[in-house]
Amino acid sequence: MNCHCGTTKTYQDCCEVFHRNNGKTETAEQLMRSRYSAFVIADGDYLMATHHSSTRPTKEKKAIVKWAKSVQWIRLEVLETTKGTENDTEGTVTFNAYFFENGNVDVIHEKSAFVKENEQWFYLGLSR
Repeated sequence: MNCHCGTTKTYQDCCEVFHRNNGKTETAEQLMRSRYSAFVIADGDYLMATHHSSTRPTKEKKAIVKWAKSVQWIRLEVLETTKGTENDTEGTVTFNAYFFENGNVDVIHEKSAFVKENEQWFYLGLSR
């Protein structure tokens, strides 16, 4: 079975690697994909660890996990990536995350900002 994030790799060969190494990805897009997979499996610890400390919603962790478990995740669609390579210190990823909730298909459309500190990518929040 393909990874939750939409690649043709298995979960074990894709996002699980990052879930086990505390989010040490090479690119911002890899981190965004691994965070999507963390939502699919409701891994709140990973979501908090890969969220930048300046914007980390620690108090909302339980609510985020509860919501992630309450919906059925359908698929991730990456629309655009700007910067965010191994050689960058910032980047954005625009995506659609489709899910089924209360009998309806819904979508999260977001342009996410990422920052690299100490050789590790972190989710910063919505891009401005």
